[in-house]
Amino acid sequence: MQDQDKKIYGVFEGGGVKGTGLVGAVEVTEQQGYEFRNVAGTSAGAIVASFVAAGYSSAEMKEIMFALDYRRFQDGGFLNNIPLLGKPLSLLLHKGIYKGDYFERWIRDLLLRKNIRTFGDLVLPEAEIAPRWRYRLQVVASDISRGKLIVLPWDALDYGIAPDELDVARAVRMSMSIPYFYNPVVMKDTQQHPAYLVDGGVLSNYPVRLFDPESDNTTPVWPTFGYKLVEPDEGKPRVIRGPISLLTALFSTMMEAHDARYIKDANFMRTIPIETLGIQTTQFDMTTQQKQDLYDSGKKAATEFFATWSFEEYVQKNLKEEHRSKKVWRKEAAFEV
Repeated sequence: MQDQDKKIYGVFEGGGVKGTGLVGAVEVTEQQGYEFRNVAGTSAGAIVASFVAAGYSSAEMKEIMFALDYRRFQDGGFLNNIPLLGKPLSLLLHKGIYKGDYFERWIRDLLLRKNIRTFGDLVLPEAEIAPRWRYRLQVVASDISRGKLIVLPWDALDYGIAPDELDVARAVRMSMSIPYFYNPVVMKDTQQHPAYLVDGGVLSNYPVRLFDPESDNTTPVWPTFGYKLVEPDEGKPRVIRGPISLLTALFSTMMEAHDARYIKDANFMRTIPIETLGIQTTQFDMTTQQKQDLYDSGKKAATEFFATWSFEEYVQKNLKEEHRSKKVWRKEAAFEV
């Protein structure tokens, strides 16, 4: 890849408040002279990807993340004020403990500051040449009513919405709706059946293959860099002692196992593995120092990655393996680009 053409695709993994580490890695990517052309993400990764697509710099994103009080995302309704029974009642009646309204208002306001409201505001000028990459941003969610991976804005058609007209903040809200934690976003499909959309990580938390060419014999024009959040105990067996630990293990498997199958040599070569330092996905009371530690972890991971990265080596050694895994991923996720 020539120095004068350092465009890239970026795919960001979900991970709740740990997304601060993704921003640190974006800073180093910018310092290396790369320019994001298309970006995609799941959950927290969708948040970061939407900021990148809107034109926020890593410095601006850092300022936003460090000023944010994550506890405001815990916006329970009046039911949550009922001692002991409040949260179970909210979960029973609304299918989530928290509403997610504060988050949606927060991100909509930030996107509007960059004049971004709908995906029509994120259409690339080269769209006529490559319609598959028409939108600068793609967001992954899960339709649990139909058991299907949803890539927005393209799949907005399934709900009677033109992709250009889909609200970006609403799409990101769908992607970050952690099951049980946040109320799902309820839509109507084209048959007027209710559809419940939740966190994209349920089906693919790290969709690193999203921008790959469809043909096995096609070399990608630009590389995809995957920004992955790595847990300290990732890969270790989980100890299951009772129903709570069983549910935790079940949920973790659901979020991680599908994508982990495909992070082989080819995908690992283009993955920036960011250590999350033991921070939990919903640790909304993070301290400023913990935010800084995550940010620095992202910078460290990206610095080490770019010290050895070679696009030519990636293409020559691993392209065929990557296309094989991409095809299987698409089949199992019931997704077609």
